[in-house]
Amino acid sequence: MTAQQMRAPTREGVMRAAARIAAILPPSPLLPAEIGGVPLWVKAECLQPIGAFKIRGAWNRLSGLTPEERTRGVVGVSSGNHAQGVAWAAKRLGMRAAIVMPTDAPQVKLANVRALGARIVSYERLTENREEIAARLCAETGAAYVHAYGDPWVIEGQGSAGIEIAAQLAERGLEGPSRIVACCGGGGLSAGLALACPDAEIVPVEPEGWDDVARSLAAGEILPVGPNPPPTACDALQTLATWPINFAILRERASPGVTVSEAEVRAAQRFAFSRLRLVLEPGGAVALAAALAGKVPLDPGTVIMLTGGNVDPAAFAEVIAGRD
Repeated sequence: MTAQQMRAPTREGVMRAAARIAAILPPSPLLPAEIGGVPLWVKAECLQPIGAFKIRGAWNRLSGLTPEERTRGVVGVSSGNHAQGVAWAAKRLGMRAAIVMPTDAPQVKLANVRALGARIVSYERLTENREEIAARLCAETGAAYVHAYGDPWVIEGQGSAGIEIAAQLAERGLEGPSRIVACCGGGGLSAGLALACPDAEIVPVEPEGWDDVARSLAAGEILPVGPNPPPTACDALQTLATWPINFAILRERASPGVTVSEAEVRAAQRFAFSRLRLVLEPGGAVALAAALAGKVPLDPGTVIMLTGGNVDPAAFAEVIAGRD
């Protein structure tokens, strides 16, 4: 990654990203909900054109490339949602995109990336290094590397959701948000939200066994996930370690991380479907899972991020049917 890419993201950058994104996309809905008798809000990023918040960071990064950089294309790494965001932005901008994706990525995400015209380069999640593969592709083609969470433009793009939240609450005559509960993989969204909403408590939520951000916050230094992490349906959140650019923000602003079980995630998917009429993938439901499980404090200024809805139909049908 270049020295320019390692610059620190800023709130001013988030504001610029929000303006860029507002020029092409309407705000995602901020919907009222109630948990345990407490009124609060959910931000339905699952309703974005690619079914996930990742469209924000991808568009901010790709649309900011120079004309010369655009001719060389981009490379990304992702289990699916960032991949779709990069592929969507590249298609809209007339660019080539190659995405390094794990062989066990959900078929619906693989199909969506192909449909958007991006080239998929497969790798084995636990035995191959996707960063090394991406670096080799960039060296061979001169393409720009669009990291899923360790890129300042991507972080600022994700933070645009927080700018929308504040504006949507203000339109209703409300202050806030007081707290944002966010699904967390590498920490790009949580870091962006912390920049966007400096007065809000930011609560990152991860699947059990994949809680590298929570462990890093507790230790005061970046720690990877433990050895032999457990299987999880939350494919979007299987990051082995956060990056310094994210951690520098999170250690100053984030609350201690929260973890949720696979059963709690399934319960959240069912709640979203039955009560909110929304489809959530497992990784997009962990913030809601933490709230439903009583693992985070709630108040009327709380906003829960519903970050993705790209789930294989058969797997989702089993969850909704309660086949645990």
